[in-house]
Amino acid sequence: MTYQERMKALRAKKIADTKAKMTQQGYMDADDYGTVPLPEGYHFEPTKKDGGIFGPAACIENYERFMENHPIYVDPLEILAGRWRDRFDKYREDFPWPDYFSYDHLKPLQELYDTNPGIAKWAHFAADYSIGMRLGWGGLLQKVRRYRALNRDPEKEVFYDAEERTVLAIQGFIARHVPEIERLLAEETRPEIQATLRDMLEANQNIIEKPPATFLEACQWMAWFATVSRMYNRDGAGCQLDVMLYPYYQRDKKAGILDDEKAKFILANLLLVDTHYYQLSGPDVEGNDMTSPLSYLILEAGRMLDASCNLTVRWHENMDEAFFRKAVETIFEDRRGWPRFSGDLGLMNYTKNKGITKEIARSRYAVGCHWMSVPGREYSLNDTIKINVAKLFMVAFDEMMAADDEKNMDTLTRLIRKHMEIAVDTIAKGLLFHMEHQHKVFPELVMNLMMQGTIERGENISQCAELFTFGIDGAGLGTVADSLAAIEARVVNEKKLTFDELNAWLQNDFEGVMGERIRLMLASSPRYCGGNTLGDKWAKWLSVTWADVIKSYPMPEPAQIIPGWFSWSRTIQFGQTVGATPNGRHKGAPITHGANPTPGFRKDGAVTAMATGIAAIQPGYGDPAPLQLEFDPRLSAEEGGIDRVAEVIKTHFRMGGTLININVLDKDVLMEAHRDPMSHPDLVVRVTGFTAYFCALSPEFRQLVIDRFIDGM
Repeated sequence: MTYQERMKALRAKKIADTKAKMTQQGYMDADDYGTVPLPEGYHFEPTKKDGGIFGPAACIENYERFMENHPIYVDPLEILAGRWRDRFDKYREDFPWPDYFSYDHLKPLQELYDTNPGIAKWAHFAADYSIGMRLGWGGLLQKVRRYRALNRDPEKEVFYDAEERTVLAIQGFIARHVPEIERLLAEETRPEIQATLRDMLEANQNIIEKPPATFLEACQWMAWFATVSRMYNRDGAGCQLDVMLYPYYQRDKKAGILDDEKAKFILANLLLVDTHYYQLSGPDVEGNDMTSPLSYLILEAGRMLDASCNLTVRWHENMDEAFFRKAVETIFEDRRGWPRFSGDLGLMNYTKNKGITKEIARSRYAVGCHWMSVPGREYSLNDTIKINVAKLFMVAFDEMMAADDEKNMDTLTRLIRKHMEIAVDTIAKGLLFHMEHQHKVFPELVMNLMMQGTIERGENISQCAELFTFGIDGAGLGTVADSLAAIEARVVNEKKLTFDELNAWLQNDFEGVMGERIRLMLASSPRYCGGNTLGDKWAKWLSVTWADVIKSYPMPEPAQIIPGWFSWSRTIQFGQTVGATPNGRHKGAPITHGANPTPGFRKDGAVTAMATGIAAIQPGYGDPAPLQLEFDPRLSAEEGGIDRVAEVIKTHFRMGGTLININVLDKDVLMEAHRDPMSHPDLVVRVTGFTAYFCALSPEFRQLVIDRFIDGM
């Protein structure tokens, strides 16, 4: 079998696995990951300590047992071993928090503003892969033991014991795969499969103790780290993949032990193992382009895989134009929702935060759904902290309506800012509580191994990171901007309704025929991303106010908070807590996605208008407010479709945009797949920051993609 034939068979197996997982789990409104179905009869029973699984001792005791119990996975068609099927952290969810971890005093306000406070969340930062790949598992074990001997502190003994046992558990898990590779090799008759099984066997035997020495061993090591970190707590942050692997690629090519076809197959296998978030290209500290021949090869490997994938290309003015074109061709021609694109100009606003140098900002890679992190140095919890600004807006509106004060835009905007300040204060207090206690609740046993200062100091990364920069995402920007625009247009300027009349219609959710007329009148107000509309004016006001409230908050050092706009996939959940809104949205309906406008905001020029409108509301401190695009260009490559998509990307980033999550889709295929998901079981879409098989999404999540769809450029 050729490499291409093998990948075709593996892709078919992945689709079959997706169907089997749907049978086991139901709809999967999250990342596709790289999981394979659990075998019949699989069961894991955790051991509780003091009423739960909290702290290093309890976590490592259970993680050891989990790793010993977890099924192994080797496919003879692959060249990398291993895959994950189950997650240890989910077995902790049903236990009550320990008494010292009570934050009941914060919950009333957290619930009032419908927040995701980030407390007790984990893994949303980036490990420094170079630490692990330089030392290998054996070297990491020696490092833990060396610093354990240096830091003779009874309180740190538990930490070091847990970290040592973590490495041993990982080594044991890898070692369990070796006999299975040997068994498959003994049974295999096809010479080309025998050859790659021998490669797989040698690579895995070597990296149990030694650091990776070849390109294959480096990819296998990365695949194992992706697997075991997912199994511990769903970590999905990758690295600058082309830069990290390039020395191995160059060395093996020079030695004559690697050609590009084999390298591409190895890379495709790495991307198949798990959908970790990897960055490609971008500038170095001095602004020089980092594109290499390996950057091209990774894109080709992704196209060879032809499935869900999470690669991000960092665009900058000096980048290799041919590579950028190839990336745009990939998203235009393959239509799998990747790669996505980040913009260096907007991301460099990260330097406006305290203590952030140009070097740090340039090394802050795209390694999550919408977020960046400095590998090994930053503890960020990005994408775990959110405030439902649509709910906050309605709290402010309701307060204005209940008060005796004059009802006007000045009163309303003053109250919005007031509630923003209260919500941010609540989030900040929760983060400080988290930093104080998280190491006692759920230490980062796997990621600690590849962070700077953790092993050296005998502390969890939540205690000792160089940078504590927590992104706070607002959700519902478009809903609120359009609501403010509707109030100003229909109540203040045109006087078609009074504030009291508007409030009455909101309270009964636009009931009856007249209510529907009122709703449509409000919904037709000048919308955000319409192009210099009232909606655009209020979106800019919201974002400026949001950034000012967050950055002026007196967060005690070393922590700082950073503003962004993103909802992840929570637009449905957030909408369920919000009553009818003045933009004509019904009670309980989804709020707008991230920084995106309300679906149907305009009929023509929507792609360009969105690119312009969302660039204008960037909070300006380096955390993304992504542009989420789903559209059918209705242009072929020959008619300039690729050029048009490329121009949208460049224009958005030149205006200060930070990230584009983009789906170039065939409208007819998308609509057919929505009616009958299994008619296109291989259709991949970028739902939000993550990619997933469209057929695996619930009808509600499929509808979100449909609602955002734009037909034509």
